Amino acid sequence: MSEERFHRAVYVISVAAELAGVHPQTLRIYERKGLLAPARTAGGSRRYSDADLALLEHIAELTDSGLNLAGVQRVLELEHQVAELRAQLSEARQAQEDHRAELAARGFTSGSLVPAVRPKRSVTLYRARRDPGNRGL
Repeated sequence: MSEERFHRAVYVISVAAELAGVHPQTLRIYERKGLLAPARTAGGSRRYSDADLALLEHIAELTDSGLNLAGVQRVLELEHQVAELRAQLSEARQAQEDHRAELAARGFTSGSLVPAVRPKRSVTLYRARRDPGNRGL
């Protein structure tokens, strides 16, 4: 099912209630409590989508596990926050990877502040030996 079709509000309240296995009044209560926000026609009639029905199923699972409607509302809010934070984290990780790739393309190595430079010729460093007769004097 396409995303657009999943969110298209097509069911009237009686059909949505029957599909969800609840009374139409329950849907009105959920709307008043802020758990559900069905679309409205120009005349003000409620219309429910498959997304709304999936949400109703989730609400039923939560209430069946012992949560009251205030608890269900809090769980839904927290799930929404977690989804937003996961999306932000994913974006930040992608930006970090893009940044690393850009630095690597410029010649920077992992953890370096300057580009990696390969010497054109080798250089040997040495220290002159001290004269054993002259012990630091």
